[in-house]
Amino acid sequence: MPMATTRSRTLPAGGGVDAHWHDGHQIAYASRGVLSVTTGAGTWIAPANRALWVPAGTVHEHRAYGVTTLHTVGLPVDVNPLGLAEPTVLAVSPLLRELVIAYTEPAVPGPERDRLRAVLLDRLRSAPQQPIHLPAGRDERLVAVCGLLHTDPGDTRTLARLGAAVGVSHRTLTRLFRDELGMTFPQWRTQLRLHHALILLAEGVPVTAVARRCGWSTASAFIDTFRRTMGAPPGRFRS
Repeated sequence: MPMATTRSRTLPAGGGVDAHWHDGHQIAYASRGVLSVTTGAGTWIAPANRALWVPAGTVHEHRAYGVTTLHTVGLPVDVNPLGLAEPTVLAVSPLLRELVIAYTEPAVPGPERDRLRAVLLDRLRSAPQQPIHLPAGRDERLVAVCGLLHTDPGDTRTLARLGAAVGVSHRTLTRLFRDELGMTFPQWRTQLRLHHALILLAEGVPVTAVARRCGWSTASAFIDTFRRTMGAPPGRFRS
């Protein structure tokens, strides 16, 4: 396995890093733009007030939405301040943001880097986890229904009507969402819409257009849901 590196770089809109893994843990943070990490278990997405924790040995790929400044912090496998065994989205406080940016600068002297790392790990231990996760199903029927909404997150059809479109019952789909994705259909669809909303905002789409394209009945309903989940209004995340 390649070593998880500590560095910063700029990714173009739509750019990314293809599937790979590391022999250590990695923190991936976008100080500009929006970053996603995808594994076989689903996709996690993070704007500039969130970071992504990727455990050692996890096969994953990065994708950038909008021009993205990516900072990665590599940590040895025995350094896991939150004890996380799967990819996780973490809240990034203003102090943690500046620590990550400073720590990933290329010319930081060794003693200063050690001090930055110690404080960074201290702040990481108190970083709350954020459930911005879009899990992926395995059952072909569930995958087909989820695919319809990935194609058009603004699709407002009920689960029963979506199931009818692919030939599966409402009851079966309800069970599959619970058993394979660990959430109800409305919960998953909200996560999907927020996921797409972050991407559209990073691409500079106006807030009202994002609300419409992602299926909210009004811009105010979108803003309210977005603010409660992300801790800030959507306009702050627009490129």
